[in-house]
Amino acid sequence: MRTFEEKVAAAAAADVTGWGFGFLDGRATEERPPWGYVRRLADALSSADAALDLDTGGGEVLAEALDLSARRPVRAAATEGWEPNLVRARERLHPLGVEVMAAGPGAPLPFAAGSFDLVTSRHPVAPDWAEIARVLRPGGGYLAQHVGPASAFELVEYFLGPQPEARKGRDPEREAEQARGSGLDVDELLTARCRMEFFDIGAVVWILRKCPWWVPDFTPARYEAKLRQLDAQLRSEPFVAHSTRHLIRATRVGPAERRGRAAR
Repeated sequence: MRTFEEKVAAAAAADVTGWGFGFLDGRATEERPPWGYVRRLADALSSADAALDLDTGGGEVLAEALDLSARRPVRAAATEGWEPNLVRARERLHPLGVEVMAAGPGAPLPFAAGSFDLVTSRHPVAPDWAEIARVLRPGGGYLAQHVGPASAFELVEYFLGPQPEARKGRDPEREAEQARGSGLDVDELLTARCRMEFFDIGAVVWILRKCPWWVPDFTPARYEAKLRQLDAQLRSEPFVAHSTRHLIRATRVGPAERRGRAAR
């Protein structure tokens, strides 16, 4: 059996770019939401003429969905804001005919108004509803799986202690209201709470590097005492946490319908 030091060193050196999670195979598990996002994305892409994927990571999810789609959009584009992921996304998606543009959270999308009839995202950093509505054509759709409130907070709070204010973020009903306020009709809003199990301290170190917003000041050295305590537990039983997700499907309201609503 590998020592604590060996497991931590391997996890600290492992690649965390992109949205692949192969490092966790055999080290951790997570239930998937029941709606099957990749399959739904593939179906939506099959009926789209121009599609945009936001915060695409390394392009893994979009590439898988394009492979499953019965028909690919005439125009496909994606955005990513983190340079290492941007490089990976271009390597993966350019051969599939996907235009990949740099766009970070809070920045305007580098596309003209009404450019797309489908905008998608799996785990967007911070949805900019006004920009999403702007680049959608009237009648166009938004389909995304978002991270929900207090996701994996059992693990977050193990390191940081209680986070009552942070637990209130990413509320699905609040996000739906924000979407409506930007001119979108919310057609579907589904939520799920999924069990996560960590079996190996390397999995914990790696996921905290992969998702640095969970424990922003994390380094193995800074949290060595906590990691050693958790390692002792993991050698006899898993650490259990829960991820939260919501699926949101929305349609951009057309000008005529918006005028009609304003007149009521």
